[in-house]
Amino acid sequence: MSQDVADKADRALEDALEATGARDPRGFYRDRLKALKQADPTAYERAVEYYREILLPVVADGVEPPLDAWTEYGRRLAEALAPGRTVGIDPTGLAHPYERPMGDRLVLHLPDNEGTRALLVGLPPQLTRAQRAAYDVLVEGKQRLRG
Repeated sequence: MSQDVADKADRALEDALEATGARDPRGFYRDRLKALKQADPTAYERAVEYYREILLPVVADGVEPPLDAWTEYGRRLAEALAPGRTVGIDPTGLAHPYERPMGDRLVLHLPDNEGTRALLVGLPPQLTRAQRAAYDVLVEGKQRLRG
C-alpha cells in the first residue's frame, strides 16, 4: 500500500464524515486494535493486513462508501476480539441483523460469552432516545436511563 492510497482513503473518509455528520470511528477502532494486539497477536496481524490490503484500497478507489467499509472493519475487529453476532439498532430501538449499509442504525457486536458487554461498532450521526438506552445498557452496563 502506498502513501498515496492511504491519503486518498483518508480524504474520502473525511469527506464522508463531513457530508453525513457521522462520527469518526478511527479512534475507537485504534483502541480495539491495541486490545487485539494484547489478546491475540495473530488476529492483530490479520486485522492490520485487512486494513492495508483491503480497507484502504477499497475506500481510496471508491469501490465502497467509506463509512460502510470502515463499519465492516470495525465489525471484523469486534469479532476477532469476541466471537458473536453484530446487529443494527434502528431509531425505534429494534435490533436487526447486520447488513450494509447501516444508515441511521447504531451498530453493536454482541459477544457469545454471557456477561460480556456489547462492543460498539458504529454510531449514527445522532442517537435517538431508544438507541441511547440500548447503548447505555448493552455497552456501558448502566442500569438507569439518562434523564
